[in-house]
Amino acid sequence: MSGGGDTTTGASSSSASATSSASASSPAPSTDGSVGTVTRTPTGSGTKPPKPPASKPPSSTAAPVPSGGGSPNTTAQPSDRCTSAGMRLSLGRGDPGAGNIHYPLVFTNASGHSCALRGFPGVSLLAGDGRSIGVPAKREGPLGPSVRLAPGAHAHAVLHTLNEGMTDTPCWTTARLVQVFPPGARDTMTARTEGLRVCGGTFTVTTVTPGADVG
Repeated sequence: MSGGGDTTTGASSSSASATSSASASSPAPSTDGSVGTVTRTPTGSGTKPPKPPASKPPSSTAAPVPSGGGSPNTTAQPSDRCTSAGMRLSLGRGDPGAGNIHYPLVFTNASGHSCALRGFPGVSLLAGDGRSIGVPAKREGPLGPSVRLAPGAHAHAVLHTLNEGMTDTPCWTTARLVQVFPPGARDTMTARTEGLRVCGGTFTVTTVTPGADVG
């Protein structure tokens, strides 16, 4: 019957269409036997991957590293400054004049080598029992040049005060010892004095100069 043939043909066409649709949507098998989705990469798109940035050459302004890895040679030379242990100290006779009195404070190089002194000594007065009298001497005048002393040579600074009665300021107690820090030294020296007395509130010391005399 012609009606039955049409039905068979329609069924066959419908079955073939269903089979083709199922094949198109079925996942493709992977190489390890599992089933996975196949992703296709489009070709001919014309898009190129970006190039990595070119590396810059090293800077040529880096500071050179000194050989040996150390700092420049800064070895200090030994000091030839005169020390308290290498000198003798004495106080000369007072030289009065026009209401002022000057005393030479004499340093003698007692070491076996030359040394140098420069600057102001620190000077204080002591009583016979070691008590301090008044205040330390103030500096008077400019800083002088360095004085080089051969063994046995002398340098001196000058102590200055006033005669009694020159001002209304009372005199200090008469000193029995002079305590001195030589220029640049940390150790004191002492010398005896029989009549040093500060009056008029004036007590000063000059920088060291060559020789042993005030004038």
